[in-house]
Amino acid sequence: MTTLVFGHKSPDTDSTGSAIIWAWYLAHHDPEAAEARLLGTPNTEALFVLKRWGFDLPPIISDVADGQDCVIVDTNNPAELPANISKANVTAIIDHHKLVGGLETKAPIDITIRPVACTATLLYQLMGHHAGHAPEAIKGLVLSCILSDTLEFRSPTTTPIDKQVAERLAVELGINIPEYAAEMFAAKSDVSSFSDAELLRMDSKEYTVDGKEFRVSVLETTSPKVVLDRKASLMKSMETVAAEDRADQVLLFVIDIIREEATMLIPNDLTKKVAEASFGVTVSGDTVVIPGLMSRKKQIIPALKV
Repeated sequence: MTTLVFGHKSPDTDSTGSAIIWAWYLAHHDPEAAEARLLGTPNTEALFVLKRWGFDLPPIISDVADGQDCVIVDTNNPAELPANISKANVTAIIDHHKLVGGLETKAPIDITIRPVACTATLLYQLMGHHAGHAPEAIKGLVLSCILSDTLEFRSPTTTPIDKQVAERLAVELGINIPEYAAEMFAAKSDVSSFSDAELLRMDSKEYTVDGKEFRVSVLETTSPKVVLDRKASLMKSMETVAAEDRADQVLLFVIDIIREEATMLIPNDLTKKVAEASFGVTVSGDTVVIPGLMSRKKQIIPALKV
């Protein structure tokens, strides 16, 4: 049976690229051993990266069959995986997020979770000497994933390992990191074709905090004004999306990659309460700027309080 490799719902560059990278590695000696899948349409940056390195969009699936062999990358959270995942045959999890729990497997599996900024960094390590003779396109995906997840090394999640791998690959590929990262971030910032609801779900994760169910959404951009000009309609859609997704609230953070700060939208008393309790700010309007806030994984989620 072909092993399916996939990451989380609302796939970003790391989740998309890591599925392709690890499927290539597993199929290195047996072309039918593994194939990449996605659990949704990737964001604009991921689509740019796929095109830049010559990859077709992997098939998008909504669930997995009983007994289907699969490897999970870039998440271990059941809320971000297919509904039937516990009845599939998960053989491995490779991730860089905190251990969430709740995922049941049919047998003992390989689990690798390391505190690096990017799953692709971890995959590069696990591939060992095979990484050296990977095709340029695979190396390009690894580099792209690292630049995306570290925001070109600006994110506090960045480790020396992430930077070392990225710089090594950039030399091998003849890539100028600042120029290429600027192209990636420009692609990520082009959100003109997306509805408000699509933006709120594009890069979002579900978390329970103090008994409240939150959809925590981030929009990383070099042009925050483009997003914030839609503030009024986005705040209305936050209520709709929360109701549709059975959440108590959507929390939206617009992250300015260049200024290294986040603007949190404050449509109601609950978001105001969360902002003030979590980030030590005083909210006086329908937005609040939080300096230095760049990472959902390291700075937003651990700080959330109600």
